[in-house]
Amino acid sequence: MADGKKLAALEARIEGLNEQLEEAREAKEAVEKKAEEAGQKMAAIQADYMRLMAEFDTFRRRTAEEKLALVGSAASDTIKGLLPILDDCEIALANLEKSTDSEAAKEGTQMIFGKLNAYLKGKGLERIEAKGADFDTELHEAVTTFPAPSEDLKGKVIDVVQTGYTLGGKVLRYAKVVVGA
Repeated sequence: MADGKKLAALEARIEGLNEQLEEAREAKEAVEKKAEEAGQKMAAIQADYMRLMAEFDTFRRRTAEEKLALVGSAASDTIKGLLPILDDCEIALANLEKSTDSEAAKEGTQMIFGKLNAYLKGKGLERIEAKGADFDTELHEAVTTFPAPSEDLKGKVIDVVQTGYTLGGKVLRYAKVVVGA
């Protein structure tokens, strides 16, 4: 009977171990399934990443090509707009060679300046009116200071050394000015 109890205890133990082995196999299968799913997710993420990188590279290349084309057409448009002014310069020079009248030279130069100024204004160029204005570091560059002739000219622009310009509201060239101190 003692042998029967031992045998029954061994069989119960074997059965418990078999159950533990089955549970371990099920846990192993679950872990393997999760690992496979994670691998599939990772492969999908890598594929998405590669696609996104290719799209970005294409976008970057296309944008660079468009910028280059835009700059080329802008330069072309600017030169085309300046051609009539160049023609006027040639006419003015030819007339100056024939004429001894300084009034004709003034008129020709004023005509060319007027056309050039109108063309550039049409493109958004604006002159910075500085003389007599308050000194503003956003628009002016002080070349020097000068004792103000009167108290009301202190901190104001007394003279303009070089005219400043804005293009489309942004400063293209600061006005170089003399400021009253």
